[in-house]
Amino acid sequence: MKNCILTTVLLCSLFLLFSCEIKKDKQQIKPYKAGVILTFDDAYINEWYDADQVLKKYSWKATFCVCKINTLSDLEIKKILELQKEGHEIAGHGFHHYNASKFATKYGIDEYLKQEINPMLDTMKKLSINITSFAYPYGGKSAALDAALLTKFKIVRGRAFGDEIPSEQSCYFNNSRIVYGFDIDNSHANFSVPYLIKLLDYAKANNKILILCSHKTVKDVTLNYQTKVETLELICAYMKRNDLKYYTLSDLNKLQ
Repeated sequence: MKNCILTTVLLCSLFLLFSCEIKKDKQQIKPYKAGVILTFDDAYINEWYDADQVLKKYSWKATFCVCKINTLSDLEIKKILELQKEGHEIAGHGFHHYNASKFATKYGIDEYLKQEINPMLDTMKKLSINITSFAYPYGGKSAALDAALLTKFKIVRGRAFGDEIPSEQSCYFNNSRIVYGFDIDNSHANFSVPYLIKLLDYAKANNKILILCSHKTVKDVTLNYQTKVETLELICAYMKRNDLKYYTLSDLNKLQ
């Protein structure tokens, strides 16, 4: 009888412990709504500002990853601050736009931070531009650079260059502080509207956050690293029809 009571107590204790662990795990999981992060690299401030005037009707939000901040005009700085005030995110993209991987291989990571990251952060802080995310120029990265940059930023974005089926693509948020964006420039080898729709469909069906990257926004493509505003309107219209949410890179840190 005594052994039976002890066995019952033990089983009850194990059940309560197991229940608490399940409850704890459920509390740690932060569900999020399917959506898209639109990121733009380099310093095409005037073009981004013009695109914003077109896309405001969708209540869109984007992350503009700015490089060469010290070369911008007062008017361009004013436009960046206006975009930030509207709720868009301004992220870092390097002070000189060096390829991080190539530079660090030749001169070291400490020198990369000294020349490319610290002056960028100092300059942007003086301009009241709030920076918590960073996008690698050219997508050049390494695990060692990731570790160093994560001491400076909450989210770091690389680029996804492949054309894998959506379920195997790396351009969806996976609860990591290192993320990858799929390039939607019209000159990109793996970009096409049908493939873009497949990526969006997968995000919608599987409650994923799709991360896209772009460069110069234009009406008509004439050179590499350009994205038609028409393509952005297609994305925004899709999101509106399917009730997808706009995220910025910094939003991902809140979902960890």
